[in-house]
Amino acid sequence: MKKLVGVILVLVMLLSIVNITYAEDYLLGPGDVIAIGVLGFDELQVKDLTVRNDGKIAFPIVGEVQAGGLSPGQLTKVITAGISRYTKDPQVTINVLKFRTTRIYVLGEVAKPGLYELEKQHTLIDAIGAAGGYTKDALKKKVFIIRKDSTTKPVAVNLLKLLRDGDMSQNYLLHDGDTVYLAPNGRIDISRDILPFMYLAAQIADND
Repeated sequence: MKKLVGVILVLVMLLSIVNITYAEDYLLGPGDVIAIGVLGFDELQVKDLTVRNDGKIAFPIVGEVQAGGLSPGQLTKVITAGISRYTKDPQVTINVLKFRTTRIYVLGEVAKPGLYELEKQHTLIDAIGAAGGYTKDALKKKVFIIRKDSTTKPVAVNLLKLLRDGDMSQNYLLHDGDTVYLAPNGRIDISRDILPFMYLAAQIADND
C-alpha cells in the first residue's frame, strides 16, 4: 500500500510539472475550439471557433489563418499582425474553450487497461495516469510505445528515469491511436508481448 501511495504521489507531482509547461507549449490542432476577442471591436468577437481538419480557421478581415501547429500565443501574434493593417495596436486575446481528445490504448501491467481519450495533454505519464498507474509487476525500465502508423520497432522508454530522475525526455508525446504497453517483470517475449499490439495498431490505422 505504501508503494502504491508513493507511485500515485510521484505521478501527481510529475503531472503538475507537465501542466505548467504544457499550458505554455500547447500546440493547436484539428478539433480544438477557441474564442478570439479584440478589445473594443464587438464585431471581432468570435466564440466557438473550431480548428478545421486542415489546421486552419477563418477570422473576420484577416481571412484564412493556419492555426494548427501554433501555440495560442503564436496565433495571437498572427491575428494581431493581420488586424494591424486596419487598426493601430489591436489587443487580441485567444482562449482555448475545448481541447481536442486523443485516443490512446494503455495495455499490460496497469490498474485499468483499456482505451482512453486524453484531453489537452497527450504524454506517456498522462496515459499511464489515466489507466490508474502501473502495477507492482510492471517492468518499468522498458515501457513500449507502439505508434499507430508505424511498422518499425516500438519505442522503448525507461519509466524509472522519468520517475526517479525527472528525465522529461522519457515523457514522450503520444498521438491518436498509439498504444502504450507495460510488460510484466521478467524476460520479454517479442512474439507474445509486443507483436500482438503492433498488429492491433496496424489494424486501427487501416480502419481509420
